[in-house]
Amino acid sequence: MKQYLEIKNQHPDTLVLFRMGDFFETFNEDAKIASRILDITLTKRANGAAAHVPLAGFPHHALDSYLPKLVEAGLRVAICEQVEDPKLAKGIVKREVIEVVTPGTATTDSSSGKR
Repeated sequence: MKQYLEIKNQHPDTLVLFRMGDFFETFNEDAKIASRILDITLTKRANGAAAHVPLAGFPHHALDSYLPKLVEAGLRVAICEQVEDPKLAKGIVKREVIEVVTPGTATTDSSSGKR
């Protein structure tokens, strides 16, 4: 959670999609927002012995389906990817925000290839 919180502090005005293995996960208030907008399950993750944090996520291959829904809802979305191979990582896998998508960002329409 420490790595996520550091990234969230760098991007406080965005909903952070945090890559964890084969999933993009959201936590805390971001999880509540993502759950409501995307109609995905809101659950919780253990954070220490006595605490749990809200969690909502989806498979990484579904990003092209879910990202437009978040942006169309008026959100700024920070996409945080794993930037090293987890098998080669010593300790926590390094992650970085690779893109911030906003309602004003031009995106490619996957069906037509048009921007």
